[in-house]
Amino acid sequence: MNVEAAPALRTPGWRWLSLLLAGPISLMLLLHPMAVLDAQGQYSHGLLTLTMWGIAAGYVHGVGFDPRAWAWRLIFHPVLGWALMALGYWTLSGNL
Repeated sequence: MNVEAAPALRTPGWRWLSLLLAGPISLMLLLHPMAVLDAQGQYSHGLLTLTMWGIAAGYVHGVGFDPRAWAWRLIFHPVLGWALMALGYWTLSGNL
């Protein structure tokens, strides 16, 4: 099983994309955590966990770290991180 990121995803452009996606959403969660409250004023801990996982994957990929173990490669794969960060942006926009 090969879960290694494609060589094209290791280029500086894709790494910058990861950082540019992870930076604003992490700042939003840090500076304005009330933005992730639902209509009842509660946090969706499951969605918040997935979003933070995506942010972590974005930073891991963005700074250029390439994990050696296949499990860590899978957990911090950039495409998975982008999808989870997209879920976070969608949640922050109030659509969920």
